[in-house]
Parts: sequence; C-alpha cells; structure tokens
Amino acid sequence: MSQWKQIQHLEIRLLEHVDYLYDDNFPMDIRQALASWIEAQDWETAANDESMATVMFSNLLSELERVRLQEQNFLQRHNMKIIQQQLQVTAPPNTPTHTHTHTHDREILSKMDVVIKEIDDLMTSQLNPELLNWKRRQQIAAIGGPLLTGLDQLQSWFTLTVQSLFQIKRQLDKLGELVLKVTYESDPIPLQKPQMEERVKYLIYHLIRSSFVVEKQPCMPTHPQKPLIIKTGVQFTTKVRLLVKLPEVDYQLKVKTTFDKSRQFFILTNNTKVMDIEDYTNGCLSVEFRHLQLKEKKYINGAKGNEGLLSVTEELHSLSFEACFTVQGLTIDLETCSLPLVVISNVSQLPGGWASVMWYNLLTDEPRNLAFFGNPPRANWSQLSEVLSWQFSTLAGRGLNKEQLTMLGEKLLGPHASCSDYQVSWSKFSKENIPGKPFSFWMWLDSILELIKKHLLPVWNENYIMGFVSKEMERTLLKDRDPGTFLLRFSESHLGGITFTWVEHSDNGELYVKLNSVEPYTKNRLSALPFADIIRNYKVISDGVVPENPLKFLYPDIPKDEAFGRLYNSQRPADTLEYDILKVIKDSFFICLSVCYHSSNVITTPPPSQSPEPPMTPGEFDMLNEHLCTFDIDTVSVQTLLFGGLTLDYLCMKG
Repeated sequence: MSQWKQIQHLEIRLLEHVDYLYDDNFPMDIRQALASWIEAQDWETAANDESMATVMFSNLLSELERVRLQEQNFLQRHNMKIIQQQLQVTAPPNTPTHTHTHTHDREILSKMDVVIKEIDDLMTSQLNPELLNWKRRQQIAAIGGPLLTGLDQLQSWFTLTVQSLFQIKRQLDKLGELVLKVTYESDPIPLQKPQMEERVKYLIYHLIRSSFVVEKQPCMPTHPQKPLIIKTGVQFTTKVRLLVKLPEVDYQLKVKTTFDKSRQFFILTNNTKVMDIEDYTNGCLSVEFRHLQLKEKKYINGAKGNEGLLSVTEELHSLSFEACFTVQGLTIDLETCSLPLVVISNVSQLPGGWASVMWYNLLTDEPRNLAFFGNPPRANWSQLSEVLSWQFSTLAGRGLNKEQLTMLGEKLLGPHASCSDYQVSWSKFSKENIPGKPFSFWMWLDSILELIKKHLLPVWNENYIMGFVSKEMERTLLKDRDPGTFLLRFSESHLGGITFTWVEHSDNGELYVKLNSVEPYTKNRLSALPFADIIRNYKVISDGVVPENPLKFLYPDIPKDEAFGRLYNSQRPADTLEYDILKVIKDSFFICLSVCYHSSNVITTPPPSQSPEPPMTPGEFDMLNEHLCTFDIDTVSVQTLLFGGLTLDYLCMKG
C-alpha cells in the first residue's frame, strides 16, 4: 500500500495535521494525483543538489501534464491546469538581495546560460535533423514507400524542449522584476539578461515555427493511394498539426489555407478552420480540411497565362497554411506548405500526374521547388526500380521480384538494365514513346497496374503471372517444356493487356515444337469473365476435332487445376450468360467463336454491349467465307452443340 493510501486511513485528528502541510503552492490535489510518482523519487538527494532539484521539478511538471491530459473529469482537468500554471510561475527562487549573494546570482545565470546552449545544441543536432528525416520519409511514403510513423515521438520531444525554454523565459522575467526592486553595483543580471532573453526568444520562435507541419498531404478521397494530385471540382482533404502542446494555445488558433497565387486556380470552398485537440491522450493540436475544392479561373480570350513548354502534369502548384497566435507575450506567425501538387481537369491525366509526383518526391527533398520540371534530374535505375515495385505492392498487394525488375529494366533500358547506376531521364520514362509503339514506358506500365488492380488481383497475388517477359525470352523458357505448358505475360503491343502462350508438339514425320499465343485480353474482355475461368474454359478447335483445352501445366510444371482451382468461379447459374473463348486454327487463321449457354432448348443471345468481341462487318464475313471454303461449318456446329450445350452466336475474323 502506498504512503498516501496509508495516510488516508489515519484518524481524523491526524488528518487535520496533514491538511496544514499543503497550501496553494503545492495543493493536496497534486499529492494525490501524483502519489505513485512522488513516492518513487529520491527527494533527499534532490534537496542537496540544485541541478537535480531543477530536473526533478521539470519532471514533476511533465508528469502533471500527462495526468491532466488523461483526466476524464472536465472540472478536475481544469483545476490541474490552473495548479500547473501556478507551479510554473512560482518556480524561480526568490533571489536574496544582500550583496554577499553576488556570487550566487552569477552562478544562476551561468547555469541558465549552459542550459540554453544545451537546448540550442539539442535543436541543431537532434530535433531539426529528426524533423527533416520525418518529412523525407513522408515524401517516400506518399509514393508507396514504407508506412510513415514517428510524429507522436517528435511532438513529445518538441513539447518538452519548448516547455524548458518557456521555463527559462519565466525565470529571466522574474530576475527582471527583481532588478526593478533592488540592484547593486556590478549586478550581472542587467548585463547578461537581455542577451539571454533574445537567444531564448529566437529558439522559441524557431522551434514553434518549425513544429507547424502538414501531417496529411492533399489527397482526393476517390484516389487515396495517389496523393498530391488534385482534380478541379473534386473535393480533397489535407491536415496540418502543431508539434508543441502548450496549455495557452488549446483554443481559437485559426488556420488559413491558400493556393499559390501565381497560378490559374483558386480554392472554391471555405479555407479557414480552427485548430482543436484531436486526441486527449497525446494532446495533438491539429486541423483537417475535408471539403476543399479547386476551380479554374476564367480568362478573357481563353488565355490562361503561364503557358510554356511544360505539360499540364508537369506544372507544379502549392497549398500554403498560415496561422498566428500569442503565447506568454510572444506573437508567432506560423506558415507551412504542402509538397508540390499536380492539378488535372480530366481523369485521363491521372497517370501522367502520378509520374510527376513519383519523379519529384524520389529525386528531391526540397519542399517547394515548383520549377522542378524545367530541368528535371535523372534517376538511377536502382532508385526507380524500387519505386516501381512499390506501385505494385500498393495497388496490387505484391511488389516485383528481382527477375521481374530485371525484365522491366531491359524493357526500358535494353542491355544497360544490368547496371543499377544507369541514369534514366524523365523524358525516357514518361514522355518518349517506346520504339515502334504509340505509348510511353510509364503509360504502358500504369495500364498494367490498373489491369491487375481491377481484373487480375487473385492471379497476381498467387505469383502466377510471369509478367514482363519478352517474346524472345518466352521462347527460350518454353521450347524444352512438355506439351500444354503455358505461361502468362503482359502484352508488349497493347495497353493493359495480358496473354498466354502454350507449347504444342507437332509430328509430321519429325517432332517439332510450336508456340501458340492468344490475342491479349484487355479490361473489356476481362469484365465479362474472370481470368481464371478463361484459362479453365479455353478451347481450341483444330481441323474439325472435338474442342479441347490445350492449357495443361502452368510454367514450369504446375498442373493447371492445381494452380487455379481455388480461383475458379464455381457458381454457374443455368440462365446466366457466360462466355467461353474458342479459337479455330485453320492454316494461319484464328477465328474467335463467341458462344452462349442455353437452358430448356431456348437460346439466349447476349445484348451487344456485353459481347466480348464486336460483330463482324460484311467485309470480314466475305474474307471469312473465302478462307473457310473447305471448312465444314455444319460439323463444327454439331460438335459444338454436343459439347456442353453450347450454341454458336457469331464468328469474327482475326488475321
């Protein structure tokens, strides 16, 4: 049982004596609230050591602050706040006025000077670097890097430091009051106090101004994984926070946000809000703007200004935050800004905007270099490849392995991909088209990310998609494999397409290996049927033979059903339209047959908008008829009808 609990069991007459021990300088409320902490301290040593006593008093204030913030009773919390302020005010000792204490005055000032220097060193060597490190990690987290943590710890350090500075300021103020009452020749206070006060004020200003940070960078709720891109007319959110907790600024701290004035946009909604304590457990003072919107300014004759060589997604903008408050006689102006933003007017600009956000935050830690893309630096492939892997882990749940990154590097850089320090230009990454293709490297990769996110997540997360293998490497991998072995790769010729290639052995007197590929499946076709079901139901009709599935083993040798079995759609209602994609191989021509299930001998034809392939034109029909003159359509129809109750819907030609 603690001493304080034992005291409460004393007789009433003895408790009255205890009551006389406590007054306004140290109320009984504090003895009770901090009972465990007080009884754990070495007060005997502190009584004989002024430095230790100072430290212990500071710790007592911190412990009182912690208990106060956890107190649920509003009135009790208010009383603790008053007591805490009173303790802080009465902390400086009443300095003796006799001249024989001259040395003791001087010792106090000397110790205070040492403490100020130590705080200055602490801010320079620890706090400022830690804050810059957090801001850099915030940039990396914004583009898919490791989760951002550590802000609560920073707030604790900042708060303790600023509390110490204010305590020194109050002590200096008390010494100033003392000088007004009594002084003497060679009194060190009037000589040293002004300089010390200026240093303390400077440190307080610097510490509090740097503690005003953007905790959550601007982001549209519709695209939480792509912050720092704002679409005009769409709401976005952002949050700022003060990393110092002072009782005097718990209320009515107004924050105003403004968009950079040199650009052609303005904030449409209310741009001023009041900071509040978000969480009483840590005393976080913050404000979140949840309904901001940008609108484009109207210009006469359509001129917008700032038109140059940069594209819309290379123009960078900034959101600023301002606040002002007065504390203990100091008026402090606060200002901070978001990381550079990209403003778009159409969702089609989103991929280009995200490329700019990635490139900026990967290659610079400058908080507001809006002219960055006037002369963008190059990136090492080792840096860029890591960021690209983050995009897959963020959007698709699994990053890229070493082999996939090597394949990507070869796609972008050719043989230079083996050199991790090879420099990649911004233009080559995002602006120049891939040789022979109508799209850039980033547009191609971003379309794959979207395809995975919307249609291929289960297959991707099982690590069944080899991914970025070239056609040449594909042949090397498959040529010695058993018939029916297949692999999945992303199309090199289509945006957002996936294809599969399988091994076929032909025996015309001598054995030879043939590799067959399908036209890439894009989002339109994958919206009709899950990719795993396409693999399960894929059929080939060759020279009038009963249709069969040529896909047997996922590379290197995993049985198809073992790999994809748990991903199949087991529910197949009788009246639900589904599509099996069949290939007719006739010489060098591939015909895609769209089929539909029917029940009760009633054929159900899907509406045109749901069809995975467009109806063929008269010209296509003539071509089909010409090249199938020797092909027995009746035989195919009978065989198809016999196979699972399928009926031909239409044929379309693929050259």
